[in-house]
Amino acid sequence: MAFTAFRDMKPFPQLMFSAFVILVCFLLAMVVSMIVAIPLFGFDSMFDITGVIDFSDPDSIRLLKYFQVVQSIGLFIVPPVILGWMFYGRINEYLHLDRNFLFSSLLIAALLILFAAPLINFTGEMNSRMHFPEWLSWMEAWMKSLEEKAARLTEAFLKVETTGGLLFNVFMIAFLPAIGEELLFRGVIQRIFTRMTRSNHWGIWISAVLFSALHLQFYGFLPRLLLGVLFGYLLVWSGSMWLPIIGHFLNNGFAVITMFLIDKNKLTPDIETIGSSSGNYYLAVLSFLLVVSLLWLFRNQNRGRELLPDRN
Repeated sequence: MAFTAFRDMKPFPQLMFSAFVILVCFLLAMVVSMIVAIPLFGFDSMFDITGVIDFSDPDSIRLLKYFQVVQSIGLFIVPPVILGWMFYGRINEYLHLDRNFLFSSLLIAALLILFAAPLINFTGEMNSRMHFPEWLSWMEAWMKSLEEKAARLTEAFLKVETTGGLLFNVFMIAFLPAIGEELLFRGVIQRIFTRMTRSNHWGIWISAVLFSALHLQFYGFLPRLLLGVLFGYLLVWSGSMWLPIIGHFLNNGFAVITMFLIDKNKLTPDIETIGSSSGNYYLAVLSFLLVVSLLWLFRNQNRGRELLPDRN
């Protein structure tokens, strides 16, 4: 017999219940992963806090990568699957995984990710100059502390010497987040806010704000917000979750491979600042025009395939 108890929930109760499911899945995943990690990494490594935060220790990095993978699965991948089954019954249909896409739209999505880079770099540079008034200096110090820790962790993760290490980073930083974050934020949260506001645009922008804010990297808030909006429109205008997943994977994957090649002196570090330095701001303007043009082309190409707001 089909389980239908949660299928008539209104948007706000759905949102609260989704938050509960996400929290429970995350906690269960962490508990199970800690139990499994003891024979894999040793009891001392698990409970020696000093060792865990030592970014120069390869064993600590392996342990942190292990938990990063578990977090991606437990926090982002498992909850949308459960919620899709509870809210709708047909998981693939609820998460828009059953819809195909045009190959030409895939090419446009890939070009969007490529040509958006200078604009993303520019907004990142502007965001990094954010300052708070004196009475909010405590908040600024807290945000900078989070940003520095995240930067150190990312640098430690990306510091690999072998092709195997690079491929694992692509799996951990590009593949798992592309699937999990898109299923959760675009598949579940965007859908709930679209129902709540009866507008695809509001659903896209609200979920993109949450997508960026929940990363707790506030000096990269704007570029991540823009990427969330881009992924949201790829879903709504194509009707297929696969395009935002692929776009997300390409964005993160390009970053991982670029950092690897820079570290190997195969690329110049200047490639990371295209569009964000005073000498090439014009590239950010050109990037903006190209992104708008490609989005217009993408929308027109997918007329009749777009998702309509659920007004029930």
